[in-house]
Parts: sequence; structure tokens; C-alpha cells
Amino acid sequence: MAITLNNGFEMPIMGLGVWRMENNEIKDLIINAIKIGYRHFDCAAYYKSEAEIGKALVEAIQSGLVKREELFITSKLWNSDHGHVLEACKNSLKKLQLEYLDLYLVHFPMATKHTGVGNTTSSELAEDGMLDIDTTISLETTWHAMEDLVYAGLVRSIGISNYDIFTTRDCLAYSKVKPAVNQIETHPYFQRESLVKFCQKHGICVTAHTPLGGADANPQLFGTISCLQDPLLQELAEKYGRSPAQIALRWGIQRNTAVIPKTSKLKRLEENLDVFYFKLTKEDMDLIKTIDKKYRTNLISTLAWGMDIYA
Repeated sequence: MAITLNNGFEMPIMGLGVWRMENNEIKDLIINAIKIGYRHFDCAAYYKSEAEIGKALVEAIQSGLVKREELFITSKLWNSDHGHVLEACKNSLKKLQLEYLDLYLVHFPMATKHTGVGNTTSSELAEDGMLDIDTTISLETTWHAMEDLVYAGLVRSIGISNYDIFTTRDCLAYSKVKPAVNQIETHPYFQRESLVKFCQKHGICVTAHTPLGGADANPQLFGTISCLQDPLLQELAEKYGRSPAQIALRWGIQRNTAVIPKTSKLKRLEENLDVFYFKLTKEDMDLIKTIDKKYRTNLISTLAWGMDIYA
């Protein structure tokens, strides 16, 4: 099942996020995921795993397990490379051993001090305890450099990530190549209905990162409340003979958002992919609307960066 982007390319609605994956696990993880049917992989320079992913992709393609054109590979421009978009993209392509990316995203709507192409240490704090923001580079300048990647044939689609309604609206206003995707945190406890509807109304596909919440990953940086423990999701899981995670993912798919859950366990990989053979009723979709807590689980920008970029 795929979503057709505003430029005509198709993106599988289910993907695998690779953030926080151990590098020694990634090769086998990617190969196993391809074997059971995954074709959409969400990568980023910041994850520091592109080289390992590239090795897995080469092996999968050369062995005949999958064709390159069957894959949808995403990567992202890190904050410190806003002034070096072309070089950053080429660096990711080199590590991934690809000639083009299916999707390249601006990871966050801000530029930080440049520390070398592909070097993501700009996420570290300055002496004052805050990120060293580069105020000389506008998001518009960054976006036009992203557009140049499309013209050069290095990427098929470009998009944004972690943009709110206002930064998304501005991107639409100054763009020549419209953003195809906005990748945001959204799950039953953080539904963000206004942002989702705004993007979809203007032809921007929404991809849900952290589609299951992130409370069980790192409580310090990802909060402590998990939507998967919600009584309603557990009740619906029993009703449909599914897991709470499958209910949450199916809810996301029925909102017409792509979902990229992260897991390194083969059983979970299979379970997450097995959400296309049942459908939530409208009544149950409406019930899930009632449990929105406006609860952002990804607290990294506040706790680790010394500033809340969403404030």
C-alpha cells in the first residue's frame, strides 16, 4: 500500500525507522526487513548509520533480493549543514551507496553552527547551555538549495520534518518545488489534527515518526506515558484480535499518514507490517480521537538542546 506524493512518485505507507539502532544490528535488520516485505527505510545523517545501511542495501540489491527501484530510501539534512546542502546530500548518498534518494528532508526547521559536512556534533550545547544557532541562514535559502538537488537528479522528492503549521505555510509560499512530505511526531496521544489536515489540504503527505509514542525507549528523553497502555487501545486490540501497537498503526494509516515505527526485533517487524488485513470502523476511529492528550513524547529539543524549538 502506497501514498502518491504531489509529484507523482509513490511512497510505501509503512516504513521502518532506523533511529537509535545499534550499528552492529543494522545490516541483518535491513536484510530481514526486506525479506518480509519492507521497502521504505527512513534514514538520516544524524543517526550515524548510513554507511551500515548502505552495505545492507548493496548486498540486498546485488543478491537479487530486491531491485533499487522497488526501494524508497529517505535521508535528512542535519541542522549544521543548512549552508552546505549539496555537499551533505552527496555525503549521505556516498555512505548509502546510492545514486539518488527517493526523499530528502530538512530534519529540523533551524540551522546551527557548521561543524563539517556530515558532522552532527552541532547537537551539542554551547557554553551557555543552548544550541549555537546560525542566524545567517534562512529556511527559505535552505529550501532553494534543496530544490537544486531535484534539478540535479540527486533526489526525487524533497520535504520537511518537524515543521509546524506556520513554518510549513511559509515553505509553501516561497517554494518552487513544493514539499512532498512533512515528517512529524503524531500518535493517538499526540494527534495534531490541525497540522495533519493543513498538510493534506495543501498536498503534503504526513509521515508519522514515533507513531507508537516513545515512552518505552528512553523515559528521560521520551516521556513516561505510553499510548499503548491506554485502556481504549487495549480494548480495541482485544476486539480486533490485534496488539495495541497494530491498532495505533492502523489508526495512523486510516488517517492517510505514512507510519515509520522503529523496532529491531523480527517478531515486531512482522507484527507492524501485518496491519493491512483489518480495518477500524468509523466509530472506533472516532473513539480514538477522544484520547488525544496533546502529549509530545520526543522531548529532546527541550531537555538535550537547552531550548524548546516548539514553544
